[in-house]
Amino acid sequence: MRPESLAFLKEIVNAPSPSGYEEPAAEVYRQYTSGFADEVRTDSHGSVSAILNPDAETRIMLAGHVDEIGFIVHYINDDGLLFFSGVGGHDSIIPVGQRVWIHGDTKTPGIIGRKPIHLIEPAERSKSPKLHDLWIDIGASSREEAEKLVALGDPVTFQYEFQELIGGRATARGFDNKCGSFVVAEALRLLKEDGGLDPNVGVYAVATVQEEIGLRGARTSAFSIDAKCGLAVDVNFAIDHPGVSKERYGQLDLGKGPSVTRGANVNPVTYKLVMEAAKADDISVQISPEPGGTGTDANAMQIARGGMAVGLLGVPLRYMHTPCELIQLDDVVNCARLMAGFCRQVKPDTDFTPRLGA
Repeated sequence: MRPESLAFLKEIVNAPSPSGYEEPAAEVYRQYTSGFADEVRTDSHGSVSAILNPDAETRIMLAGHVDEIGFIVHYINDDGLLFFSGVGGHDSIIPVGQRVWIHGDTKTPGIIGRKPIHLIEPAERSKSPKLHDLWIDIGASSREEAEKLVALGDPVTFQYEFQELIGGRATARGFDNKCGSFVVAEALRLLKEDGGLDPNVGVYAVATVQEEIGLRGARTSAFSIDAKCGLAVDVNFAIDHPGVSKERYGQLDLGKGPSVTRGANVNPVTYKLVMEAAKADDISVQISPEPGGTGTDANAMQIARGGMAVGLLGVPLRYMHTPCELIQLDDVVNCARLMAGFCRQVKPDTDFTPRLGA
């Protein structure tokens, strides 16, 4: 990965962006894409579109959501302890004992507390805690002291940042799915710098918001852009670690290339063009069969207005929805290359109508 791109990935992953509070990551995205996009727009929902050929009638939408899971402060008790709710889906065993940041007017450190194992009744020990059994301790001794630093509704993230590992791998909080926002930005940069995009085709690389709470940014962006076709990119479950059955979930490995979804959420012509792009650019891919909706931005895009011809790419990822998600950096790079290659395949007269022999 080129140094400038790696710096962008680190910066956007480290920026706090729980759903509904994406402004820091959105600003990183705006700053980076402004260096090569013809135009950059931010809508009232918060999604950011970096655009090539904005006047073209044929439009492609690329979507990678910029929000991450997190928490929100909903109550401060008389002892200055903060009680919180989850933003997005959480495994409730993970927050226990973690260090967090509360992002208010200032960034305040805290820890997530629970009564110690010695004081937990034997019958409770085999049960996972509920989020409402936990609290955040910032060291305050009273509500008044806590309220000098924290307000109701402040977002919270884990104190984990980007770190490179051996073997070309990296871990971070929020690869789901800020590495997807990285992919759509990099695809746009490749199209700008390396060329090959039809001048009558416009590309809208969108860092969508609020995916983790209902695909909301993709829905509004898809309606506004009114694209002929599009690709969403999200992280996908790597099935290359203990405890997960390939017979049940299929196979997807780190380091063997991005995933390409095939199934009901994917237009067959879009799928064909993605595969042709992979072949043309010698990019290894892994097929990810999905029988129905995928729970990604592709769902919302597919049914926008009168329908969009949608494809779905994925970056294999271990330990999803934890503060230590893990990816192979080459998979991210190749996903961006594949996305750019697809855009080069699209022409104003490309017919995405599903039909026999297409």
